[in-house]
Amino acid sequence: MTQPGLRFQNIAPLYEKEYRLFIVARFFYTMALRMVATVVAYKLFQITRDSFSIGLVGLSEFVPVFVLALYAGYKIDRSDKRTLLLKGIFLYAICIIGLIVVTTPAFEVNRHKSFLEISFYVIIFFTGVIRSFAGPTSSAIIAQLVPRNMLHFAANISSTAWLSASILGHASAGFFIAWFGVNITFYIILIYVLTGAFFISKIEKKPVMHTNATLKAWGSVKEGLRYVFNHKVMLGAISLDLFAVLFGGAVALIPEFADRILAVGPKGFGFLNAAIDIGAATILVFNTFYPLRQKQGTILLFAVTGFGLCIIVFGLSTIYWMSFLALLIAGMLDGISVVIRGTILQLTTPDEMRGRVSAVNSMFINSSNELGQFESGFTARLFGAPMAVIFGGFMTIIVVIITWIKAPGLRRFEY
Repeated sequence: MTQPGLRFQNIAPLYEKEYRLFIVARFFYTMALRMVATVVAYKLFQITRDSFSIGLVGLSEFVPVFVLALYAGYKIDRSDKRTLLLKGIFLYAICIIGLIVVTTPAFEVNRHKSFLEISFYVIIFFTGVIRSFAGPTSSAIIAQLVPRNMLHFAANISSTAWLSASILGHASAGFFIAWFGVNITFYIILIYVLTGAFFISKIEKKPVMHTNATLKAWGSVKEGLRYVFNHKVMLGAISLDLFAVLFGGAVALIPEFADRILAVGPKGFGFLNAAIDIGAATILVFNTFYPLRQKQGTILLFAVTGFGLCIIVFGLSTIYWMSFLALLIAGMLDGISVVIRGTILQLTTPDEMRGRVSAVNSMFINSSNELGQFESGFTARLFGAPMAVIFGGFMTIIVVIITWIKAPGLRRFEY
């Protein structure tokens, strides 16, 4: 294959056929994931009229992701990542079919609302089991799709695809709910999931990178944990994101803000859900052509600080355009941190440990989204939604201050 010139170096991974297939699959699958989160949160709030139910959804997904993450990393490193990812996507499609069933009007009319609520929690629990394997696999497989000298560009493009899909997933979910209703929206999501499976199926099976058959499961898991905890820059970046997402999870309470505080309906709800991702994707597209050149660690810490300030503004706002703008800017700052964290992970992880390191990252980062959703729902019940969001923003800033003091290596990090 002809290598791209220096002018197009930042998009060089797209010249690789299998990487292109992966990006398309990742786009559709991620869009489905984000739509499920949006539609389930909306539907549960309509059933219960209580944001705490949204928090319980987050807890339902957090538990399997956290418990299974390390074992998932062990299995990923000993598996063909393409086949494992394909199986995960197909299993996720089965969960979508379950959501279609429980939102069918004929099913709903004959069931008590508590039964419907529990049905959502059970299905989301199983999506968490699937994501504990599929999420780290999506990250780990990238190194087998592009040459190592393109890896940092591939990580950036992958993050851009993920956030672009999040935009369409969040925003279109709100529109589809308004136009077609919740049940039909889940049919659309099922089509997206199956489209992702189709493109992954076109990728060739991949060799297993970790071949030490004598190392048992727990020994392998400890090896991955030891690597992450000994790598102070990686640990600092992961920890920073863990607590920032845990406390700054304003998105979980958007259904209540859209309904009770801003009164904007399903369409406004969809745009508010998409605001953070619109901002992040804008920055990621810009960064694809104009990447960060220096002082990335310092920039990361300032970006997370700004994110926390924007979350505070969102919690204080009662004006729709101001709330949207606060989330949009928060997304831009989050996009910067996504680029830096993703690059740290890809550049500092040995090929034979990518599954386990990605799983540790997933346990910290992905599960923090769900746990943060529960934290937001719980504090909203105690103090009300606005105070819960404001508290989260202040806690995010405190976490940055502690990281600045305790992780000087991250502050000085450059690549």
